[in-house]
Amino acid sequence: METTLAEPSKWEQFHLAFDLFRDPLLCALIAGGVLGFLSVYVVLRRMVFVSAAVAQSAGLGVALAFYAAIHLGTHVEPVLGATTLALLATMLLMTEPAKLRLTRESLLGLAYALAGGAAVLVGDRIAQEAHDIQGILFGTAVLVTPEQLYTVAIAGGAVMFIQLWWYRGITFASFDRTGALVQGLPVRLLDGVLMVSIGVMVGVCARALGALPVFAFSTLSAIAALMLELRLPWTFFIATLFGAIAGVGGYLFAFFYDFPVGGSQTVFAAAMVAVATVLRMLVHAVQKAR
Repeated sequence: METTLAEPSKWEQFHLAFDLFRDPLLCALIAGGVLGFLSVYVVLRRMVFVSAAVAQSAGLGVALAFYAAIHLGTHVEPVLGATTLALLATMLLMTEPAKLRLTRESLLGLAYALAGGAAVLVGDRIAQEAHDIQGILFGTAVLVTPEQLYTVAIAGGAVMFIQLWWYRGITFASFDRTGALVQGLPVRLLDGVLMVSIGVMVGVCARALGALPVFAFSTLSAIAALMLELRLPWTFFIATLFGAIAGVGGYLFAFFYDFPVGGSQTVFAAAMVAVATVLRMLVHAVQKAR
């Protein structure tokens, strides 16, 4: 009598191959959490497009690293290329645009368009790495190497240590610049630490997860948290939590329903905003009913 073996369920497949999925899940958890924390500064300081421009620049940095290895015979670690270009973009966006007779929006538009266009041009010359380039720009990468996980973990740990250590000073300088100057705080140094933190995290995370989910973590997490109208320390905590949930939840959603990882994580982050909006409406409805 002929017998057939039942195909294992998705949960069984996930359990059996957990060692394969552990690193990308940990990487998504760390990246989502740290970028979620930083997203509060990005959104409240109206720097949403700074994150987009820096993420695009990180993608260009990876593409240039591939180009150097293929056409110039020079090995450059892609994560180094991503971090270097992300930091250069951050430094450019920290300059005072009035000195160049430009507005802040013009500078952001220039950086975003230049980085995006250049990434497409460089990608056209490294066709053999086209899949990797697509993964970097749109987050289609399923696996994360141990080296990428260690890099994200070390960078994330260092950034969170500095951010929590200097939390009072950075928040004061970010949201009350005049008051911070009057109090004698080193506002430019604090601004620089914040922008470098954003540039480093965007650079290393874009190499591991892709620019699209990195942009989502660094903006939508804070938008969802701000919907809840909490005090600032709680807003930072909830944004960190939402970012981590979007990273891990998006990855699991992609696995169980066979969708691209980056797109799933981005949609999951947007779903956090929808959930927070519903919660806010419910709270307001209850308050009116009293």
